[in-house]
Amino acid sequence: MPPTKKLSVLGKDDDGRRFLTGTFDEVNSAAPHPHPVPSFYSTREHRRFTEFADTVRTHRYIGLCWGPPGIGKTLSARHYAGVDSWERWQYDVGDTVGPVPPRVLEVRTAFYTPTVAATIKQIDQGLPRACQAISYAIDYDELGLVDPYVHDASRSSGRTELLIIDEADRLKSTGLEQVRDYYDRHHMGVILIGMPGIEKRLARYPQLYSRIGFAHEYRPLGPDELTAVLTTRLPAQHADHDPIAHATALATIARITAGNFRLLDRLATQIERIQTINDLHTLTPELVGAAREALLIGH
Repeated sequence: MPPTKKLSVLGKDDDGRRFLTGTFDEVNSAAPHPHPVPSFYSTREHRRFTEFADTVRTHRYIGLCWGPPGIGKTLSARHYAGVDSWERWQYDVGDTVGPVPPRVLEVRTAFYTPTVAATIKQIDQGLPRACQAISYAIDYDELGLVDPYVHDASRSSGRTELLIIDEADRLKSTGLEQVRDYYDRHHMGVILIGMPGIEKRLARYPQLYSRIGFAHEYRPLGPDELTAVLTTRLPAQHADHDPIAHATALATIARITAGNFRLLDRLATQIERIQTINDLHTLTPELVGAAREALLIGH
């Protein structure tokens, strides 16, 4: 479990001024500071991902998910595993411990993202740490304590049912082999999330590829859902708005973003910025065009 936040590395009469002048790396805590949780829309693709993840978790297979950047793969995976609630809960653990987030207890899913230059040692330590933390949290919720020597169901991450590995493209051949080895030694499902083409790359590793039981291609938003998301994000709130201009602007945004969640969020943020600067209260195609020119479009 995360340590109490009142522990300090400073001794008596030590004000820690060495941290001001010395050369130190980042201090890695158990969880980052709480951050605003982005809006989440339960789209058709997210519901498909949820069904896919439930199946992998139930049958304890390896699942493979891929799709273009920015369409919501990571958001869906984090929402499924309850990562935002988990990180906030870990950060708040101190002398008092609040209830474990219900979503974590429901899906019993660990979420792991390898760094760009992840070493063999980092992966070898990171996978069990992410999974073991979930098992210990389940123990704490049910028993009020964590004692794996007495309550041994949580040993070796035994109560974790699914491991989601985001940015799986970062794993080199040895990293993929570590994932396969970890999967073989534990009774849990594993989902690898990556870019298009990862399914062809993994075909070069027959021992891992033969263990993939489910595959899921994450697709961009369809026109109907894209319009619904846009209407929620950029509603017509002002009484003087032109309904035809507003609808045309939404159609222009849909054409520019092509169902890409990340691009949609960036463009909407740029539109809101321009509206604030110019004290505008309506949405027009000209406003969308101005926001488009101020934005570097990339997929």
